[in-house]
Amino acid sequence: MRDIAVFSGSAHPDLAAEICAHLHVPLHPVRVSRFANDCLEVQLQANCRERDVFLIQPLVPPVQEHLVELLLMIDAARGASAARITVVLPHYAYARSDKKDAPRISIGGRLVADLLTSAGAHRVLAMTLHSPQVHGFFSVPVDHLHALRELAAHFKGYDLSNAVVVSPDLGNAKEAAAFARMLGTPVAAGAKQRYSDDRVQISTIIGDVTDRDVIVLDDEIAKGSTVIELISHLRERQVRSIRLACTHGLFSSGALERLSAQEGVLEIVCTNTVPIPADKRVPKLEVLSVAPALAEAMRRIHNGESVSALFA
Repeated sequence: MRDIAVFSGSAHPDLAAEICAHLHVPLHPVRVSRFANDCLEVQLQANCRERDVFLIQPLVPPVQEHLVELLLMIDAARGASAARITVVLPHYAYARSDKKDAPRISIGGRLVADLLTSAGAHRVLAMTLHSPQVHGFFSVPVDHLHALRELAAHFKGYDLSNAVVVSPDLGNAKEAAAFARMLGTPVAAGAKQRYSDDRVQISTIIGDVTDRDVIVLDDEIAKGSTVIELISHLRERQVRSIRLACTHGLFSSGALERLSAQEGVLEIVCTNTVPIPADKRVPKLEVLSVAPALAEAMRRIHNGESVSALFA
């Protein structure tokens, strides 16, 4: 592919390298240094002038470091006369801050979207945003992909004659219903109330799950408090088996170990939108790659082809 330049920040270089392998283009180096006063400095170490520049950087811990790094990469590309700058955001952490649900609270999802645009981003390629309204926070074009195809392809390898897809809450029910249609299964959902970041209560499960093989689908799993609460209700309904699936496997604060130890959980499936260190993985974990999907979307953006036709 001519006139394309791909760079990666330090958040997830393995995913960026895999994307570039699918595109058959080099992953250009980026120098990140720190001044004595702790400020970051970024240098893109390849020509950007009049080129289609893609910057790959999921916002993963430490989120603030990686965000500033991304903003500096955008600024460097703009200062180097890039023809177009596309930010590839496999995971947009601030998407969870998407509404004013308490007095005097910030809406980080919109603010960070404004920061990316002000820095010089011309468009954004994102994967499974936390809620649909986050798409509208950006004042530049956004190609919003999902990982349902990759997840569905994995689960189609099982006997799904007795399976049901379960959403942990009603907010994710639409995505769970689409996933269930792909698998040809019914769908159910938990009625959840959140009291804090790690304290939730599920009052009931809407739908028939008794004596079924359950596939729990969520957009991301962080501490796992919601999923563990849901699992306890599923066990009360005497389900046959439980498999967990999500796009963003953040698995903070020992969540992987806790989920893996839950009775009845046979498998935990996520994608590689965020890095999962080898020493934190467990035998029940299966990580699927979204690099082919992101690479194809980048190719279509570069060539001016329809992205929605591919990921509708």
